[in-house]
Order: sequence, then C-alpha cells, then structure tokens
Amino acid sequence: MLFALGQPVAFAGLLLAFLLGLLLRALAIRISARALGLTAPREPITPRPREDIDPFGAVAAAVAGAGWGKVLDVDEVPRFRGRGRAAAVFAVGPVTVLLAAQLVLLAFRLVFPDAFFYLDSLSPAQVLQGNFDAPYAEQFVLCLAVGLLAFGLMALIPMPPLDGFGLLWSAYRQPGQGMQGYRLWFEHKNVGVIILLVCSFFPLGGPFLLLPIDLVGTVFLRLWS
Repeated sequence: MLFALGQPVAFAGLLLAFLLGLLLRALAIRISARALGLTAPREPITPRPREDIDPFGAVAAAVAGAGWGKVLDVDEVPRFRGRGRAAAVFAVGPVTVLLAAQLVLLAFRLVFPDAFFYLDSLSPAQVLQGNFDAPYAEQFVLCLAVGLLAFGLMALIPMPPLDGFGLLWSAYRQPGQGMQGYRLWFEHKNVGVIILLVCSFFPLGGPFLLLPIDLVGTVFLRLWS
C-alpha cells in the first residue's frame, strides 16, 4: 500500500480491502466452525482485533499491498468430525474473500462499462502499487476489488501462517515426520513469516510476494474484461 501513497484514492481502496478481508475471513471461519459443530454453539462470532490481525501480515500489506490475518493453528480446528470439515474451515476464509472480490469486480463492470480496458491491461501488481491512472471512482473500486483478490489468493499459499497450510495439513490422515518438521520450522520457528516478509520487501519496486498473485490474479481480471 505504501507504493500507492502517491495515489491517495488508490491507497484508501487498498486499505479498505485489507480491513474488509480481515473481517470477512474471521466471520467466515467462526460461522463455518459453529455450523459444522467444531466449536461450542455459544462461541462468539464477532470480530476480535487481537485474534484477527497479524502485525506481520499488516506490515506485508503496507509494503507489498498483500497481507494476511492471524494464523489459524491446525490444533485449533478439531478433526474428530472428519478431515473434510476441518479443511472446510481453513478454506472458507479465503474463498469468502475471493467471492467478495468477484462481486466488487462485477459492480465495477456494471457501474463503469466503459472502463473494461483497465481489467484487460493492468496486472494485480500494478493496481496494488498504484501504478495506473484512472478517475477517482474507478480507481477506488478497482483497488478495493484487487486488494480483496490479493488477500484471498495470498491466504491459499500452503505455507504457515497462511490458511493454505491448514488445507494441506487437513489432506493428511496422519501427518508424517516431513509435515511435522515443516510445521515446526515454518510455523513454530517463524521461518514462514520471515520468508513472506523478505519477499514483501525485495526486490524494491516489485516484491517477489506479488509474483504468484500476479500469475493467478491476472486471470481473474481478464475474465471480467
């Protein structure tokens, strides 16, 4: 987001996208866990900033334009009702945010029918860094959509502290030594966070973190062009 400071409207759209992504992810996880019988019926589903915001994820969002929420530990999602339900809890957060991104992109196409060329020519990285010129309204809505898209795609990467690791873990009936070691180093010893932060900062002007988001996110944008 800091790259977009020269475009205040774009910065506002990206900031709202990150906050909305955190909110939607947290609500989706808690509602699905309750619906699937994995938490107590009276467990509150309201947002809890201390439990929903990861400071490192916020730093990554500020630097690269894409961040993440508080880690959902695999030990916090019981598997006694089956791995499928556990996997659903890890998947529902990113999927909900990605669906929200598609709704905003739909609104963009309907409200600004003559602005389709932005979707046909820009990459997610360009939008996340504010490297484009557009009228304020189009700029804000497009940054909101791409910010949500980046949040959802980022969460699906199978590396702690991201939700994609929970999906990967749930695929194993009994995680072996390899997975246990992966979790030990990347989650408990924070190697995953370190790698993500390094990829958020370098190289300057085009962080490595945006490469997978660009690769997949560009497809989503072109589908709406």
